[in-house]
Amino acid sequence: MDISKGLPAIQSHRDLHIWITENQKMVPVPEGAYGNFFEEHCYVVLHVPQSPTATQGASSDLHYWVGKEAGAEAQGAAATFVQRLQEERGALTVLHREAQAHESDCFRSYFRPGIIYRKGGLPSDLKHVETNMFNIQRLLHIRGRKHVSATEVELSWNSFNKGDIFLLDLGKMMIQWNGPKTSISEKARGLALTYSLRDRERGGRAQIGVVDDEVKAPDLMQIMESVLGRRVGSLHAATPNKDISQLQKANIRLYHVYEKGKDLVVLELATPPLTQDLLQEEDFYILDQGGFKIYVWQGRMSSLQERKAAFSRAAGFIQAKGYPTYTNVEVVNDGAESAAFKQLFQIWSEKRSRNRQLGRVDKPTHVKRDVVKLHSQPELAAQLRMVDDGSGKVEVWCMQDLRRQPVDPKLHGQLCAGNCYLVLYTYQRLGRGQYILYLWQGHQATADEIKALNSNAEELDAMYRGALVQEHVTMGSEPPHFLAIFQGQLVVFQERAGHHGREQSAPTTRLFHVQGSDSYSTKTVEVPARASSLDSNDIFLLVIAGVCYLWFGKGCNGDQREMARVAVTVISKKNEETVLEGQEPPHFWEALGGRAPYPSNKRLPEEVPSIQPRLFECSSQMGCLVLAEVVFFSQEDLGPYDVMLLDTWQEIFLWLGGATGAWKEAVAWGQEYLKAHPAGRSLATPIVLVKQGHEPPTFTGWFFTWDPYKWTPDLSHKEVVEGSPGTALPISEIRAEVNSFRLSRWPGNGRAGAMSLQALKGSQDSSGNELMRGPKLGGTSSFLSSTSTSINGALPREQLMHQAAEDLPEGVDPARREFYLSDSDFQDIFGKSKEEFYSMATWRQRQEKKQLGFF
Repeated sequence: MDISKGLPAIQSHRDLHIWITENQKMVPVPEGAYGNFFEEHCYVVLHVPQSPTATQGASSDLHYWVGKEAGAEAQGAAATFVQRLQEERGALTVLHREAQAHESDCFRSYFRPGIIYRKGGLPSDLKHVETNMFNIQRLLHIRGRKHVSATEVELSWNSFNKGDIFLLDLGKMMIQWNGPKTSISEKARGLALTYSLRDRERGGRAQIGVVDDEVKAPDLMQIMESVLGRRVGSLHAATPNKDISQLQKANIRLYHVYEKGKDLVVLELATPPLTQDLLQEEDFYILDQGGFKIYVWQGRMSSLQERKAAFSRAAGFIQAKGYPTYTNVEVVNDGAESAAFKQLFQIWSEKRSRNRQLGRVDKPTHVKRDVVKLHSQPELAAQLRMVDDGSGKVEVWCMQDLRRQPVDPKLHGQLCAGNCYLVLYTYQRLGRGQYILYLWQGHQATADEIKALNSNAEELDAMYRGALVQEHVTMGSEPPHFLAIFQGQLVVFQERAGHHGREQSAPTTRLFHVQGSDSYSTKTVEVPARASSLDSNDIFLLVIAGVCYLWFGKGCNGDQREMARVAVTVISKKNEETVLEGQEPPHFWEALGGRAPYPSNKRLPEEVPSIQPRLFECSSQMGCLVLAEVVFFSQEDLGPYDVMLLDTWQEIFLWLGGATGAWKEAVAWGQEYLKAHPAGRSLATPIVLVKQGHEPPTFTGWFFTWDPYKWTPDLSHKEVVEGSPGTALPISEIRAEVNSFRLSRWPGNGRAGAMSLQALKGSQDSSGNELMRGPKLGGTSSFLSSTSTSINGALPREQLMHQAAEDLPEGVDPARREFYLSDSDFQDIFGKSKEEFYSMATWRQRQEKKQLGFF
């Protein structure tokens, strides 16, 4: 629509809206074409979270995308449209400037399984996605780890290299060629994009061939050579990735930007650790994240002129610093900051951001009242960090001589700072046993003992066939559930443990600090026996020659007193005496070396950081950790070849896909993530190792929905390559079609030719032949498709809905039975067209099919 005629109405039922420039106008892109971007255009993408509990809160994200061949007119039209759209949306909008092939993780997260970059521009008469056009030849270069992109390249062997994936799209046939240096995860993600293209652009009616080894796939190589000619010479080497490591991202600087007369002043204000109070609501700031990304923060009292100049000021800053012009820019308003921005600061409080609605679950105050709901409310379990009330089975081992030695159940809650312990907790969930193995590390433990702790944990995990959730816990940073399993009787002594319990050379005078007020938060820790260790807000136990004195500070409450009396039974079996602050006998102070000042002011309640969870894919490049964030994440983002890091601020989860081989590196990656974090995170933050299929509710509760039965045996990349039974189109027929195809060349003006634009053409050509599922054509290649030629025309809904696989009509693929509905029946049952349905994420398709009786 012409921006001079007002802004479009935003459809409330959709969370993503996209517009494309066309003759200085912005026109909406049909949903079926989402993820396709023409390089001569600019696009505007608006994301409006529909769920009140979305992980990113309630703010909208507005992206201004610039194609690498976009002209000044297109950029100007898009910029004006963005400005007006922002004014309509209000302050709760985060602005992003995106450049082709250098988009932010937030932008890339919208388009699963990947983004398609198309050559040239889009003629104005081509509006919609064509799902039945087979008269096409193109070559797509597929790259990326978690965020995949495919770029149209020249139809030539010169476009290939050893380290990437290439898709030769011939309409009825799609051949995925995997470079010899590509990983199994890259191959699987490339295949997911290939399937998506087939379903969206061919309506599922195309054969897919996969070449993993050219020697073992002669038939597919014949087809490729009939299009590309014979390859002369060797392939190019793999193009090195230019991913930014976490250490580079940790190099941040905050600048204050203001006008002084006619000059614009950019003053460096601070380096890490940054604090929120540096940002003043009447000012304007630029935060430089190592040249990787530029944030612009606008105070709520900053002027309208400053707000309109946000992108231009960022561009000037980028130019002055000598950064690439494609450097990503994010503009955030006071009170509508993104999770990525807030985590660059040491601590972030929402008290200064009252107008922003996060839509997250607040941490409950009364834990006792809520633990009964943990099994039915995983989101509560995640917030409380409790899988249950701690009443399950507990086994404890102490590391002695680098081996694990079982601990007498009577001594389970007695840990020593000079040792390491394994604590195995067993509980029931969903009708089967679940396990958490805590790896507790004392402050005084040696490096050899820590190494032995990890190796013994591996042995236990092997005994339980990989079913253990492993949580690495450092003394002083124990999670609530670890405390709960000891029911308030956890006591940490300063000495080392011997073979028969604690060493006997313990001092006769000892002081213990009782921390917490219930069995879900209480632990008792030995501290230096001196007066300065005391605190008026707490309770301390002073042991003098076996007699225990309970010292109650003036600020303690009844719950604290109750838990202190539980701790006394662990520390001393002899007499106990109660001492109130201010009424201490002389020998009390003598035992502590005399009176000394100690904290006496009332302690303010500790503020829980209002941080939203973030999910990242982990990989390593040149020995450094590289992360790719998945924004607005779901269970669908967890793949069998992935190592994913979920940061909930109080814990770091490392999720390991069932087919990954990097589980040994996972904990080290978690530690590296904490060390490199610009907010100066505690290295004692618990790190939890979770394997696919064994996720605890403390992990799944951070996801909007979770299907515990999701990990069903879908076709893996290996199974696709090995093929499946059936009858494929003869090679001779495919080669004949290729030879008779007259390839349209790119016109001189750079606009996309007719053949390249069929995917967005609005005609309805339903005459394409449906292809059958085929066998492998060579050792490591296959042809697959989704429908069968034995079915001609549509079938009645009664023959397809709520039917067992063996009761379906002959030739119907049980996994895609909905495809055999007529277009009208499909629209009536699903409430959308087939084109719209197959453009949805696979998990959403599966969910709708289950609900409607097509699964």
